[in-house]
Amino acid sequence: MTHPHTAETVHDESGGHAPAPNKAAILTIIIVSYVMIILDISVVMTGLPKIQHQLGFSEVDLAWVQTAYTLTFGGFLLVGARAGDILGRRHMLIAGLAIFTLASVAIGASFSAPWMLAWRAIQGLGSAILAPSVLALLQTNFAEGEERTKAVSYYAAAAGLSATMGLIVGGILVQWVSWRAGFYINLPIGIVLIIGASYYISETDRLPGKLDIAGGLTSTLGVAGLVYGFIRSAETGWHDDLTQMMIGFAAALIALFILIERNAAQPVLPLGLFASRVRSGAYAARFLYMGAMIGFWFFTSLYLQDVAGYSAGMAGLAFVPATIPHVPLSILFPYLARRFRPQNLLVFGLCVGIIGMAWLSRASVAGGYLLSVALPMLLIGISQGLSLIPLTSAGISGVAGKDAGAASGAVNVAHQTGHSVGLSILVAVAGSVAATLSGRELMAVRIMTALEGASAMLFLALLIVLATIFRPRARA
Repeated sequence: MTHPHTAETVHDESGGHAPAPNKAAILTIIIVSYVMIILDISVVMTGLPKIQHQLGFSEVDLAWVQTAYTLTFGGFLLVGARAGDILGRRHMLIAGLAIFTLASVAIGASFSAPWMLAWRAIQGLGSAILAPSVLALLQTNFAEGEERTKAVSYYAAAAGLSATMGLIVGGILVQWVSWRAGFYINLPIGIVLIIGASYYISETDRLPGKLDIAGGLTSTLGVAGLVYGFIRSAETGWHDDLTQMMIGFAAALIALFILIERNAAQPVLPLGLFASRVRSGAYAARFLYMGAMIGFWFFTSLYLQDVAGYSAGMAGLAFVPATIPHVPLSILFPYLARRFRPQNLLVFGLCVGIIGMAWLSRASVAGGYLLSVALPMLLIGISQGLSLIPLTSAGISGVAGKDAGAASGAVNVAHQTGHSVGLSILVAVAGSVAATLSGRELMAVRIMTALEGASAMLFLALLIVLATIFRPRARA
């Protein structure tokens, strides 16, 4: 009789029987854990106007609802990844789930803007502990090759679905219940995941060492300084002394972080990961790609509600075209990759994304939904379905098992700092528009200018991929 959580048994080295891991259960826990993280990035989007009204955010400061989360998420990912290596990835998975779930309940109970931002930052810390353990457990439980490619395709499909479904579900909850419900729902899900992880997932080998706290703090504060400087510039302009000081302070901290990592015995980010041109290109392209995508979600949601006049529920449903191609393309990706090569699919996906984002940036106050929003969204959904899987695979390719946590952390750092820094850059771009108009017209022009900036980010990502990852097939 096998243990309830196993599908079969295998022989261990002593000749006895050891339970084989239940790969389906493990993959489900991994996927649902990551989906919960991504949902909380997008589920809040359609609730932004009501959050602004109820908690008293200014138009520019509203970006901090997203940035407070993604900033601590991206900033502490490296420490979270290293902690998983040292303390065990299952332990870190459970700890991250616990912090994330507690913070979700506190956010749902928010009574002021400072309270919400504080708990959004704590929630990001929970995600920073959780996310690298999720991807590292995927690496250690699924063999490199077709098995891992298939697992990554389901992982990416779920991540893509949750990003857009979060907008839809969030809009429906805001319309019919409350924006707070999108956070309260994490409580039962988090409890079930903690129990499931304790039961189905075996602890990984622990590596000796200590946490690189200095590296973690300098990287987090450096990115925070950049984000603050960019967002502040939207209100004060680039000539403001504090804005310039924060940008300079951030640059100095990032330089110090690199110096610390070069000399650390056990760095949170082994600089050897960047010795591979493919991995370096994947991190840079992912950073730019996710900066463009967070801009798409954030500014399109504002456009639909504040310019086009949609209700929160209708704004969420308006994102359906971005979901339609994303999920099936992610699931079919292993088959498409065997036929067309992942590199070719990545380049095609980026090109389609550039067209879709540039098209969306042409929307106006009088623009119709079908031509101005739905069709561009369809192209952006195709881009997401074809781009994220090869970027993920390239970011962890050729990495030794001992560096699995660091590599997964680097992928997630590129993802989340792309969100936080990318959104702050696009907020600054939108704020650079001179206020010669007013009301909906001014809002529309600022949103479209931000989406033009997102198109430029995708174009830069394409150039990086062509220079580092893409290799034409050699002729026979």
